[in-house]
Amino acid sequence: MNREITEILKPELNAETFVIREKHLEGLPPVVARWLKASGIIGRKKINTVRLRQKAQMKLKPDQKQWYNAVAGQYFAVNHPAFIWQVKMDISPFVRITGRDKFADGKGEMLIKAFSLLTVVNEKGEKIDESSMQRFLAEIVWFPSAALSPYLKWEEHDSLSAKAVMTYKDTTAAGTFYFNEQGDFIRFSTMRYKDNTPDARRYEWVITVKEHSVINGIKIPVKLEVHWMLDT
Repeated sequence: MNREITEILKPELNAETFVIREKHLEGLPPVVARWLKASGIIGRKKINTVRLRQKAQMKLKPDQKQWYNAVAGQYFAVNHPAFIWQVKMDISPFVRITGRDKFADGKGEMLIKAFSLLTVVNEKGEKIDESSMQRFLAEIVWFPSAALSPYLKWEEHDSLSAKAVMTYKDTTAAGTFYFNEQGDFIRFSTMRYKDNTPDARRYEWVITVKEHSVINGIKIPVKLEVHWMLDT
């Protein structure tokens, strides 16, 4: 895992950075420019790498009664878009699940193990590539200056939302960002593959913000809910 983290972060060591000015927001949909101003990135350096920690409650099935507690760590590279997400989840006093999601070079991977040894899931392929890129796209709200990246194209939807199309290497993904009147990000929606089977379907995947906070001078969402909008 540490080798993979080093691999995605190494290209960013000598990446160019600059202080973001209002001129850098020119050409963006007004709602996106308002979000970036409200986040507080003006006058700060563009972010190239990110490390964050998460606490979560997760379900593995829609009808599951009990929520499992999980802790995770995540690393992002911005100029060469990539992430490594590592999670640990205890599903009983005797069973621990560890997982790793990876996105790099436009490709995604999903790996899940029981007891950190027995492989339960090991998935790759075009559906995983697209789904992983959609996740990266949604999570730029934790480092808003990534909205200025050349691999992103923004399309105004209305006064409170905009669609972002991300293209990198041979993979393309899109999603819609929603904002309130103050310019805060409040919701993300995309049609995302839930499975990697040949007959897999896209379902709406929604992130809803429950709380914002200022971290290192930048206003970002710190409490969120994530749902698959399934037929049931």
